[in-house]
Amino acid sequence: MQEFLSSIFPNVFSKLPVFFESILETFVMLGWSGSISFAIGIILGIILTVTKKGGIIQNTAVFQILDKIINFFRSIPFIILLAGVMPLTRLVSGTAIGVKGAILPLVFGTVPFFARQIETALAEMDSGLIEAAQSMGSGPLEIIFRVYLRECIPGIVRGTTITAISLIGLTAMAGAVGGGGLGDFGIRFGYQRNQIDVTYASVIVLVALVSIIQMIGSTIVRKNSH
Repeated sequence: MQEFLSSIFPNVFSKLPVFFESILETFVMLGWSGSISFAIGIILGIILTVTKKGGIIQNTAVFQILDKIINFFRSIPFIILLAGVMPLTRLVSGTAIGVKGAILPLVFGTVPFFARQIETALAEMDSGLIEAAQSMGSGPLEIIFRVYLRECIPGIVRGTTITAISLIGLTAMAGAVGGGGLGDFGIRFGYQRNQIDVTYASVIVLVALVSIIQMIGSTIVRKNSH
């Protein structure tokens, strides 16, 4: 089997340590930027939901400001965002290249998208359940945790799955400008050196990663759907 694979991916086998390191770097970028983006994005999505017109804590000023900020960052192509936040990345991370330099831009690129996914998921909530909770004396925090987040688990998981898959694409794009990971490996050793098997190997790993995330997300949604 090893001989067969080495005949198909000769240039990958000659760089196996670098290949495995690039996979690890991709996981590190996904883990750190994904965790930070999830925490911030779900908070922003909740704020958008509860402060909009008709929300349980309606606040037009807060909603409009947050809505405009999210729209602003969502409208910027990620490759331009990478360059735009470079000074801030250097200030926070101490470098603008490698895995450390990619995490902050990945967070900036992911949070607005995920916040919208959460807002959409929470918007599916039956207003009757919220009214019932309010009539029983539940406060805003109780409604958020016991009604919104509990009843909207399938929608939140779908949004998280979509965002995680999108984030994989962003990590590959970050690699194209020195961010490390499989994107960097595929571009530097595959495209630039015309070693097409290296590019194919990077794509196969990314496709496998996307498939695993989609399968996990679909399983969780299926088990939590009413």
